[in-house]
Amino acid sequence: MIDAKIPTGDLDKKWEDYKGHCKLVNPANKRKMEVIVVGTGLAGASAAASLGEMGYKVKAFCFQDSPRRAHSIAAQGGINAAKNYQNDGDSVFRLFYDTIKGGDYRAREANVHRLAEVSTNIIDQCVAQGVPFAREYGGLLSNRSFGGTQVQRTFYAAGQTGQQLLIGAYQALERQVALGNVQMFARHEMLDVVKVDGKAKGIIARNLVTGELERHFGYAVLLCTGGYGNVFYLSTNAMGSNVTAAWKAHKQGAYFANPCFTQIHPTCIPVSGDHQSKLTLMSESLRNDGRIWVPKKQGDDRKANDIPEEERDYYLERRYPAFGNLVPRDVASRAAKERCDAGYGVGTSKQAVYLDYAAAIERYGKTEVSKKGLSNVSHEEIIALGKEVVKEKYGNLFDMYAKITGENPYEVPMRIYPAVHYTMGGLWVDYELQTSVPGLYALGEANFSDHGANRLGASALMQGLADGYFVIPYTLGNNLADEIYNAPIPTSHPAFEAAEKTVADRIARLKNINGKQTVESFHKRLGKIIWDKCGMARNAEGLKQAIAEVQALKKEFWSDVRIPGEINEYNPELDKANRVADFIELGELMCVDALAREESCGGHFREEYQTPEGEALRDDENFMYVAAWEAKGEHEWSLHKEELKYDVIKPSQRNYK
Repeated sequence: MIDAKIPTGDLDKKWEDYKGHCKLVNPANKRKMEVIVVGTGLAGASAAASLGEMGYKVKAFCFQDSPRRAHSIAAQGGINAAKNYQNDGDSVFRLFYDTIKGGDYRAREANVHRLAEVSTNIIDQCVAQGVPFAREYGGLLSNRSFGGTQVQRTFYAAGQTGQQLLIGAYQALERQVALGNVQMFARHEMLDVVKVDGKAKGIIARNLVTGELERHFGYAVLLCTGGYGNVFYLSTNAMGSNVTAAWKAHKQGAYFANPCFTQIHPTCIPVSGDHQSKLTLMSESLRNDGRIWVPKKQGDDRKANDIPEEERDYYLERRYPAFGNLVPRDVASRAAKERCDAGYGVGTSKQAVYLDYAAAIERYGKTEVSKKGLSNVSHEEIIALGKEVVKEKYGNLFDMYAKITGENPYEVPMRIYPAVHYTMGGLWVDYELQTSVPGLYALGEANFSDHGANRLGASALMQGLADGYFVIPYTLGNNLADEIYNAPIPTSHPAFEAAEKTVADRIARLKNINGKQTVESFHKRLGKIIWDKCGMARNAEGLKQAIAEVQALKKEFWSDVRIPGEINEYNPELDKANRVADFIELGELMCVDALAREESCGGHFREEYQTPEGEALRDDENFMYVAAWEAKGEHEWSLHKEELKYDVIKPSQRNYK
């Protein structure tokens, strides 16, 4: 078993006790210590800004042209925090409980409780940075509901919460850049971790403009590089999002945990054809007011507004009356798939369900009539008033839907279908966010730690900022306190030379294949294999087929991929090839992990293991552990298990009815 370094004592005291007893680095020593932060989304920007503010010398890397281009900007719906502004029963414990339950009892209690504790500080931090959260009439911050909860704890800035939070973190980061505490390396991609005496001491990065390889030393390396959803090719992730940094760390000895735990988001615009290179997310916040339904009659081709109320199946409200449309994402996604597979899907593809705002518009309209003290108001006027309220809350999302589909969601129901969104798996980390490689850390979506087998909506932003602002400043210092006696390692060290040569040789090998097939074509084929056989539903036969197919695809890729251009120049196709090569290897491990986990839990749904009602059937006796995989060689991994112990919450069959 592997050691997660969880502090002893009562759960609600662990983090406070840790902070009170961890080692510190004094300000004079901080100024002598360089730290590398890879990635500048919410986790990376907040970590780099915090460490710079503390006095560390930070080098921050991103492959985009600006830190503001990080994918965190695309998050729409909100960020969770246990502030209990609504006085509706929320608390730190309730957020902790909802997160553990939502993750289907496959998360580490200590990490999740810490996250819930820290959540309240995050909102105060962001308000102080000027994040324009929505406010009630009296000036208090507004909240709304998200899936998997029965309280309102989600803070939001219209449908642009991720963007506004990233601007806040970006401003904090750029302040440190201006002060000289953070050195920013845009258009740089990390291609390997450098280890000295078994510890991470730097990275090899490629300048994506010139093609040059660079060596960078750091007393610690923090990977804040997001998730790996683009292994599926079609996902809601930005097209540049990739697994390369995490995968290079994995190849250097960092365990990769629970890779099969991927989240399918239920509220996305359906696939429209083979021409698409990505999918568009419609925020989960829309499920706060929208009602999801399909026709009661199979193959019903009538327009949505022509189907009378009594002939509509509001299937989530029917199946899960306690939570209705706000069941967790994995539950909502499987329910939509089941309805479509059974022949009740809508649209030309029949792979969609309706998300309807008619009832919400009318409800808000009537409220406005009461607020304004109006009388003799026509139905048309009520609807017009309701549309204005909905526009204020969700207007940018409605506009985006209209531009993409050509349909007016104020007049007709949206069509939605599940799509790949978030990954709960990632690099294994201990309580300190340190990987199995000393000196190497993983923050935010790059690690596995806080969401178990399914992430609740609005919790990703919470985790990224918690890790960067409030966790890593303590845990990093606890370990760097012992490094003050060690001199910086020059980049002429043999370990740097060897790592750079390994990277250069791989790039040269890729470029010299001179095959006939495009990188994109391989990525598409990989995505189809993983989606079909390791997507919303998996089974042993399909997973075995997928492993063989991915292995064959890897062999074909390394013999027939075509990469135009040269190495020492701006060459996005070469960059893409590097990333797809890593995705192919990750895809195999995902299937290996899914095959080994003979149960269903959260986003991992094995068709062989389900309840009579079609819900996920866990096997706590045999699989209540984190699966941490160690790379051993080509097509070979060793499984290490971290036993999950629940001292406060008793695991039970999830029930949202």
